Amino acid sequence: MDYPESKENILIADSGATKTDWCLTREGEILQRFSAKGISPVYQTEVEIAEEIKQHVFPNLENIPLSAIHFYGTGCIPEKIPLVRNAIQQSFSINTIHVYSDLIAAAHSLCGHEPGIACILGTGSNSCEWDGERIVKQISPLGFILGDEGSGASLGKQLVSDALKNQLPAGLKEELLDEYGLTPSLIIDRVYRHPFPSRFLASLSPFLLKHINEQHIRHIVTGSFSDFLERNVMQYDYQKNKVNFVGSIAWHYSDLLKEVAQQKGVVTGKITQSPIPGLIRYHYPVTSR
Repeated sequence: MDYPESKENILIADSGATKTDWCLTREGEILQRFSAKGISPVYQTEVEIAEEIKQHVFPNLENIPLSAIHFYGTGCIPEKIPLVRNAIQQSFSINTIHVYSDLIAAAHSLCGHEPGIACILGTGSNSCEWDGERIVKQISPLGFILGDEGSGASLGKQLVSDALKNQLPAGLKEELLDEYGLTPSLIIDRVYRHPFPSRFLASLSPFLLKHINEQHIRHIVTGSFSDFLERNVMQYDYQKNKVNFVGSIAWHYSDLLKEVAQQKGVVTGKITQSPIPGLIRYHYPVTSR
C-alpha cells in the first residue's frame, strides 16, 4: 500500500448519522479538527451533501492545499461512493478523494493491518470480521427498526417505548419528558414524521447513563448489548479474535459492555470513542504514535 509523502496535508473525515469529525493532518500530526453535521448518502442527495460541505466544511479549509481526502461515513456502501465523492469534489478540486464506509473506518482504526473483529456502537451499530486487509464477514446491521442492537438509537427506542407504555420506574417517565421537553405526541411525530429519527432516539441515551443504577434502566442497556453480541459478534470467529469497539455508546458504557461480553466468553480489545486517532496511525504508520 502506498502511503502519503511527508509534509502533505491530508484531510480525514469520520461521519456518523449525527456528526462528522473533520481532521486536517500532516506527518501524523493534527493541524486542525472541527465537527459539522452528519452526512449520509442514504438520507441525503448529492446536492444536499455538497451544500453541507460548501457551507460548513470548505470555509474552514479554503486556503489550505490538500493532497488527499479520506472520507469514512455511514451509508457509504459501494453504490453510494460515487455520489459522496462527487459531492466532496464540488468544493475540493483534487483527484485523490477516497470514500469508505464507517465500518472500514472502524477496521482501519481498531485493527489496522492485523486480524480482528471491529464493532461500531454509536448512533447506529455495525460489525465485521477483518483479516488485516479486508472484511471477510459482516452481519448486516439492518438499521434501527430491524436491528442496530446496542446502538444509541436502539437504546433510545427501548427507553421511549417503555416510557409511553408505562414500564419505567415511578417518576422516570415524567422526568424524561420534562428533561427533553417532550410529549407522547411529539415523540411519535419525531420518530415517524421527521427526518433522521435515529438521531433523535440516540439523543436520549444520556438519560439512560444518568440513571444507570436503576435496575430497569440497567436491564435495557445490558439487554441491548447482549443482543448485539449474540446476533452479530458471536457469528464471527470471536473465540480466536479480540472484539474491538468504537463509538460514543461503547465508550460511555464500556464497563457494562465489558461485563456483558465477559459473561458470554467474548474477549474485548480496544474500546475507543472516536476512530480518528487510529485512522491517523493507519494513514501515517511511520510518523504517528
